[in-house]
Amino acid sequence: MRILFKLLLVLLTTGLFTACQSQNSEVTHSDTALWPDIEKTAKPWTRWWWMGSAVDKSNIKEHLVAFEKAGLGGVEITPIYGAKGEEEQFLEFLSPEYLELLDYTITTADSLGLGVDMVLGTGWPYGGPQVEREFAATKLVVQKYELAQGKAFDQELKPDPKERQPASLNAVLAYDTAGNFKDLTKEVRDGKLSWTPEDASYTVYALFTGKTGQKVKRAAPGGAGYTLDHYSKEAFVDYIQPYDSAFAEIKGQLRAIFNDSYEVYGTDFTPKFFEQFEKLRGYDLKPHINLLLSDSDNDLGNRVKSDYRETLSDLLLHQFNEPWTDWSNKHGFKTKLQAHGSPGNLIDLYASADIPECETFGSMPFDIKGFRREEENIRTGDADPVMLKFSSSAGHIAGKPLISSETFTWLREHFKTALSQAKPEAEELLLNGVNHIFLHGSTYSPERAGWPGWKFYASVNFSPKNTIWKDASALFGYVGNVQSVLQEGKADNETLLYWPIYDQYNSYKKGNLFFQFKIHSLDEWLLDTPFYETTNTLMNKGYGVDFLSDAFLKQAKVEAGKIVLPGGTYKALVVPDCQFMPLGSMEKLVALKNAGASVIFTGLPESVPGYFEYEKQTAALENLMSENDLAITALESGLRAAEVAPETLVASGLKFIRRAQGDSKIYYLVNHTQEDIDTYIPLSGNVDNAVLLDPLTRKVGAAAVRETEGQAEVKVQIASGDALLIKTNWDSPEEQWAYTSPSAEGIPLETEWNISFEEGGPTLPEAATMNSLKSWTTLGEDAEHFSGTASYTTTFTKPETAADTWQLDLGDVRESAAVWLNDNYIGTAWSAPYRLDLGALQSGENTLTIKVTNLAANRLRAKELRGEEWKTFYEINMVNKDYKPFDATVWEPTPSGLLGPVQLVPLAIETK
Repeated sequence: MRILFKLLLVLLTTGLFTACQSQNSEVTHSDTALWPDIEKTAKPWTRWWWMGSAVDKSNIKEHLVAFEKAGLGGVEITPIYGAKGEEEQFLEFLSPEYLELLDYTITTADSLGLGVDMVLGTGWPYGGPQVEREFAATKLVVQKYELAQGKAFDQELKPDPKERQPASLNAVLAYDTAGNFKDLTKEVRDGKLSWTPEDASYTVYALFTGKTGQKVKRAAPGGAGYTLDHYSKEAFVDYIQPYDSAFAEIKGQLRAIFNDSYEVYGTDFTPKFFEQFEKLRGYDLKPHINLLLSDSDNDLGNRVKSDYRETLSDLLLHQFNEPWTDWSNKHGFKTKLQAHGSPGNLIDLYASADIPECETFGSMPFDIKGFRREEENIRTGDADPVMLKFSSSAGHIAGKPLISSETFTWLREHFKTALSQAKPEAEELLLNGVNHIFLHGSTYSPERAGWPGWKFYASVNFSPKNTIWKDASALFGYVGNVQSVLQEGKADNETLLYWPIYDQYNSYKKGNLFFQFKIHSLDEWLLDTPFYETTNTLMNKGYGVDFLSDAFLKQAKVEAGKIVLPGGTYKALVVPDCQFMPLGSMEKLVALKNAGASVIFTGLPESVPGYFEYEKQTAALENLMSENDLAITALESGLRAAEVAPETLVASGLKFIRRAQGDSKIYYLVNHTQEDIDTYIPLSGNVDNAVLLDPLTRKVGAAAVRETEGQAEVKVQIASGDALLIKTNWDSPEEQWAYTSPSAEGIPLETEWNISFEEGGPTLPEAATMNSLKSWTTLGEDAEHFSGTASYTTTFTKPETAADTWQLDLGDVRESAAVWLNDNYIGTAWSAPYRLDLGALQSGENTLTIKVTNLAANRLRAKELRGEEWKTFYEINMVNKDYKPFDATVWEPTPSGLLGPVQLVPLAIETK
């Protein structure tokens, strides 16, 4: 019986499971119950750059078919500048011809099961020809005059000549040395002030409503113009009028409207700012302009600056973001927003959209065995897990099921990004709450453009013209498998962490009124804060956490001792050490605590922020804390008292995210350590059973579960660089998970390899033979310049070593490898570790065929060495990772092919 069971496990491992490694393989009934259907929202999407909007129906369809075949779920259209020499093909944005092709794109995509999103404009940020100067991005322009007592002042008030944009006088305000205030605005005649300060010396501030002059960046034909004033609903309503008309002409249905990261620079004002400020903050700002514009780090000045910055945040949220989502929803569209870079509360701004979106920029380090991150090919990345959680937290607390990301921007130098390097970057996003990945990106390129085709200036370019497209479906399939599961149920973070944004608002910030919460400058507002430290402490100890803003704190209720928000329920709320907190927020925290919620203070605020009645409010804050005996509590003891249990599996080195669906828990586990992990890991809560799911192969099986000192433990085997999904308390499949371990040392394949070059360019090198594996670039000039796919074939005799099943370890692969054993497709190895399960070997001779695809770098280098120009684009044209002129001639040849060593690893299958 044991032998039969062992044979069954071998068959399951070698037959059913290896068949599932093909992206197009059929799924068994038991798989279907465990694996959700891969809907289009579960698949990765791509930002689709339309260069010059020089698109046509045949090429649109060809692109969409290629996207669908590769496993993408949709596109996000962004029209940008065009290619030189293509001017005859350019289409004016929103012209009848453009709208016809947009509609064709939407209907064609729909017929293929793809979705379509678009930007409300061209390039970025929002703006265009319909933006009159009145509604363009605005700034406060200040001209300062020092007036001596008794000395007449008689001159025209004008902005500094360096101000290139026209500015209109808004107010003239005078302050004596004691801070006494006079409004001299009515004293101005025809732009000229005539006034003699009789009682004291004064500083006079002439305030002008100016314009930043910023225009749309990377605009497409017909899309150039001023950037929009994002603090004015009037400006927004005016801006969308052309789209009301345009969308009435479209029969197809867009999925969503996208808004990129906030890159409206230097805009710290709007024409109705003073009226809005008084309405929102409760006092007239004009008597305190001297404090607002003080150039020293002082308490009163910082308080007024805090109110100013908070007002900008409120205006962006209520005058632009919310009207934008309301307008889109009325048209039947969702909204997708990158809030980072905004001068405001990121949590509230992200949550104002239907789909909050974060982004990554550059390359992050990982400790994965064999992971390559060459200094010459990277720029330092910004994908800090704490930063990523702002968008996912907003989605979780607001009840937004999809959290998206702009992914892989400048992951590596152009033509030098491997699928293996993309995988851990995507995993870091998925682990921090993202479940709707967007590639950055794919450039529309017609056949007439040749190779390498049209390219956006920033990598990575996921295009059928790029060699990595050959096996990109493996990456897309992996992401789709994970996202389909991470879109099930709800986020299961049990702890809320209050974000004390007023510590940022109420600080000097070098005197700048306009402060952006950017991903590229985390050191200015995030890294050196108790909030950041507390977040990392929670995550490192295995606590799932979501961030909470003051606005969402107001919405919190208590039910059965738990904190209830629109998007979920939490066991505890942690308040990190902070200096400033609004009185209303503390009142709400006390009310929650008195209603039975677990509110844990790891520090207590010292004051309220802002200027309005701050002394009175600070006294009330202190009394409130004293009367309610608020005290600082140790973080972990407070969480234990709230019955929040950490996932101590993190002690193994694994990263995780957890979701809940009914009584089941869903875990996504990733091993970014140097070592393979083969152990029992503890899972918190009730675990009756557990099912393991391999997102690379879609293999499933019932896990080995045991109990140790009252804690459920599940056995996992996760190689360095690999991942695993666990579902607990699920209908368990009949199949048992096949745990394996090497039964002997790996056996090197020291055989002769026949190499034939199958597809690629610039020319196909001649076939060759290798006795020892090395880069094919050593085979001659044609091979050195070649990018594409080469087939490696060898034969070997089945080793005499006993094994239940065999594994193929390919060693160093540059960059992806599709494998056939005896003409049977086994799978594609495209990421570390480059291992595939072979199953049983046939007696005697076996034939191994490995089709390896390299990067496009060598072909591009050869093209430039030949002096062939391909960088023919307007605006920025092409730049390298450091935004310097792109030059591939300085590159060394990139190692390519199968570098090995290739080994056969005998495996023993362990019974449960």
